[in-house]
Amino acid sequence: MTLDPLVAALDYGSVLIFALTGALVASRAQLDPVGFIFMAAMTAVGGGTLRDLILGQPQVFWVARPSLIVVAAVAAMVVFWTAHLFESRYRLLLWLDVFALSVAVPAGVGVALEGGFSPIIVVIMGVVTGTFGGLMRDVVGNEVPLVLKQGEIYLTAAFGGALVAVALVWLGAGQAPTLVACGLVTFVLRAGGLGRGWRLPVYRPRPPRNR
Repeated sequence: MTLDPLVAALDYGSVLIFALTGALVASRAQLDPVGFIFMAAMTAVGGGTLRDLILGQPQVFWVARPSLIVVAAVAAMVVFWTAHLFESRYRLLLWLDVFALSVAVPAGVGVALEGGFSPIIVVIMGVVTGTFGGLMRDVVGNEVPLVLKQGEIYLTAAFGGALVAVALVWLGAGQAPTLVACGLVTFVLRAGGLGRGWRLPVYRPRPPRNR
């Protein structure tokens, strides 16, 4: 499937920013250059790979465009030589992850829309593309997965952005405004959770009631 230039650009953007976050986790783990490239590439293409496999695409996106791996490797080396300049690499990681999520979710939504899939699948592919690379990064890097942190607006941000995209398509909006709105909603929800302390209620265990 030939992708619309906007969707292809979103893929490149999400690969670049997620690669930077993967390399920052590698710096926190004090890995060698090869380890940096591995972490960056895995984070960058993890969600999109799962998306393409589930959708049955003829080729996984980075196999069709190997230049995406080069982008991830270059990003990894940039972080390898500059990570020491940042006072708080974890804070930088968190905010880069906000931008990565905001680009990756519309990328997943765009691919699913171009494939003609149902609204439910479009939403799921947006969430998968946005979250699974970061989940793999955190698990392999022995970090607490951001996607599973208590009360964090992370999955909710991805779901909200994808849901807005589906709603706009139903209302007849064009692809460009739909994907832009998807990214903006994802960003606002995730950035609000990180910068403003927005939280979702979490389950609190209660003693059983005696009848």
